[in-house]
Amino acid sequence: MSDAVAADELRLLIERAERLEEEKAGINDDIKGVFAEAKSRGFDPKAMRAVMKLRKMEKHARDEAEAILETCKAALGLA
Repeated sequence: MSDAVAADELRLLIERAERLEEEKAGINDDIKGVFAEAKSRGFDPKAMRAVMKLRKMEKHARDEAEAILETCKAALGLA
């Protein structure tokens, strides 16, 4: 591969990554807008994010995390 071809390939890859970063920023703005709308309608964005995190987890991982949390809460007298 010649230096000119390698430089062109590198430039194209960088430009592609830059476009994706711009798209990601736009999507992040859209997500912030959804949470702002939810908050304006009386929902708790922090709780929504927690639920979203739980929904990403597999059931066994979610059950394990909840069991660990309950154990910690009981040990601290919070249960």
